[in-house]
Amino acid sequence: MKISSLYRTHDPNLLQKIRDGVREQVQAAMADNEITVFFRADDIAVPSKNFSKMMDLFLSYRIPLCLAVVPAWMTPKRWEAMAEFRKKGKDLFCWHMHGYRHMNHERAGKKQEFGPARTPQAVLNDLTRGQKRLQAIMGKDLTQVFTPPWNRCSMDALMMLKKTGFAAVSRSRGSLPAAPEGLQDIPVHVDLHTRKETSAEEARQKLLEEFRTGLASPVCGIMLHHMCMNNQAFLLLEYLLELFSGYGQIQKITYRELISQQGPNP
Repeated sequence: MKISSLYRTHDPNLLQKIRDGVREQVQAAMADNEITVFFRADDIAVPSKNFSKMMDLFLSYRIPLCLAVVPAWMTPKRWEAMAEFRKKGKDLFCWHMHGYRHMNHERAGKKQEFGPARTPQAVLNDLTRGQKRLQAIMGKDLTQVFTPPWNRCSMDALMMLKKTGFAAVSRSRGSLPAAPEGLQDIPVHVDLHTRKETSAEEARQKLLEEFRTGLASPVCGIMLHHMCMNNQAFLLLEYLLELFSGYGQIQKITYRELISQQGPNP
């Protein structure tokens, strides 16, 4: 996967500027309202150096992380390889379903695994297969929340999620179609790694805009892709985890807390 221009810059001060900018936004937001945040890491299943490095950071700062697991990629052996992280972060990590194969089925337009090109029955089959596979491997560690690959899915998919017992869907802020009644919508606002800006400065400005919007929301969702991270990306992530851990009044949560509240969509 491509590394964002944000992390290929030669400006030694850029990441510090982002950290300072987010700190200013946090302090401004706390003056007006309470802040609640969650982190979501996508494309989980295959143990790797980057995966371990990401998990160690969240363990070090004791900040929760929602992990979006691709069912077709997960195996009992891979799940067992993550046992130490699960043991150390039992209350920190929230494992949930991320598509089925993470495969694009659209012949035109933007990528979607559960998009309009598929029949309702095909969507239902994959959702059911994925759900059963993860339940068999992960048991009670699986939370009934669904993250569609590329943060997109059709209304048929949303209705099938509700039918198969999912409590919530997590997509990008403002995603359409809207989730039906009875299926909670938990959006992410900030994209740390799959950014498309061609210049690092433009990426910095857009990233801070996303943080501003997210921190002004009832719940701010922050999305990670560990396979798109280099050393600079890990440095910024540590900056952010250190920043958020320094504010006891910021509530750091997972989907478990959000779906247990059963309130209106954030």
